[in-house]
Amino acid sequence: MWEAAVAGAMESGQVILLFDESQVTALLQDRLADGKDSAFESPIVLLREGMIQIYGVSHQGPFRANVYLSITPVLTPDGELGFELTSAEFGPLPVPESLREGMSAILTEVLSGPVGSLATGVRITTVAVEAGQLALVGELR
Repeated sequence: MWEAAVAGAMESGQVILLFDESQVTALLQDRLADGKDSAFESPIVLLREGMIQIYGVSHQGPFRANVYLSITPVLTPDGELGFELTSAEFGPLPVPESLREGMSAILTEVLSGPVGSLATGVRITTVAVEAGQLALVGELR
């Protein structure tokens, strides 16, 4: 996905990537499937009003609970994409810090990790979340 966007940007210098909810959900599901010790399963991602909303189920020992995470995409001045967990619900209990940090790290890796801005020579200039889509706009370095 990144490679095709960069190849198409060779003339204009601008890279535009659009992800829909099903693509982000699939990327997250694939990444979670790789982790044998994941405490999070069955994620569903909604992209609304500047927020990435994730619904799923978490399990710790014999306990299972519905989970809701609200995450804001953020850009560093260097054009690096990251994610800030702004709200989290774990059934009736507070979300453990490890789960909040883990989900933010997984999203960062899935969308900007090894094929992200440094690996591809792209500096992300804009990130937008609205109406079921996540848009990343960048420029070639």
